[in-house]
Amino acid sequence: MLRVQRAALAGLVRVAEGLPGPGHARSSCLLPLPGSAARPEPRGWREAVAAAVGALQEGGLVAVPTDTVYGVACLAQDSRAVQSIYSLKGRNGTKPLAICLGDVEHIYRYCHVNVPDELLQDLLPGPVTLVLKRSEELNKDLNPFTSLVGVRIPNHPFIRELARACPGPLALTSANISSQASTLTVSEFQDLWPQLSLVVDGGPIGDVQSPECRLGSTVVDLSVSGKFTIIRPGCALTSTVEILRQKYGLVPESS
Repeated sequence: MLRVQRAALAGLVRVAEGLPGPGHARSSCLLPLPGSAARPEPRGWREAVAAAVGALQEGGLVAVPTDTVYGVACLAQDSRAVQSIYSLKGRNGTKPLAICLGDVEHIYRYCHVNVPDELLQDLLPGPVTLVLKRSEELNKDLNPFTSLVGVRIPNHPFIRELARACPGPLALTSANISSQASTLTVSEFQDLWPQLSLVVDGGPIGDVQSPECRLGSTVVDLSVSGKFTIIRPGCALTSTVEILRQKYGLVPESS
């Protein structure tokens, strides 16, 4: 059993005391994460980021708040950690994971980009996943069944700072078992805690009573020049399509 103290205040980091081998329970302690996503306190956040980086570098899985729903991250270049995420999600490896980066400029290392940089800047950071052709720099064990990869830069200061502090991209997926609802609080994925090295509690994300808040990011395929394909409508469909069609003249691939 994972021993986690109940906390009255949101904004806590639950950190694993060591990373035992597979099949062993992890115990945890609490570290304060001052402030909030809207009003971060960098000094306190640095401690939390350092704890998260340490867990990731040990091959662990870390639950983090994003700008849409709670996610689970690992180092994308760590094949064993990637396999752990597939296992956590109850997947056989045929449903792709996204990568998460801190800044738009880092996309060019891991993807072949065939859209203007201004387009990337218009959509990211934000609640959008851009699907692009992957480069040879990306771990071949991450989504080995496809030449494409989804890229996320969430508009959330904690996960962006975490991504910047890591030596490579994060692999990122929603903090839930596949086919189950996305989660807006850490308690909603409590069943996953025993498999996690660390849980960053940023409080509720959006209105927990609203189904619209659980839609996740809008996923759009931009791998074909001049065209786009909406893979998942998500929470930012209208604004994303408006930018792609009206500002950049892209057309739906079915056209």
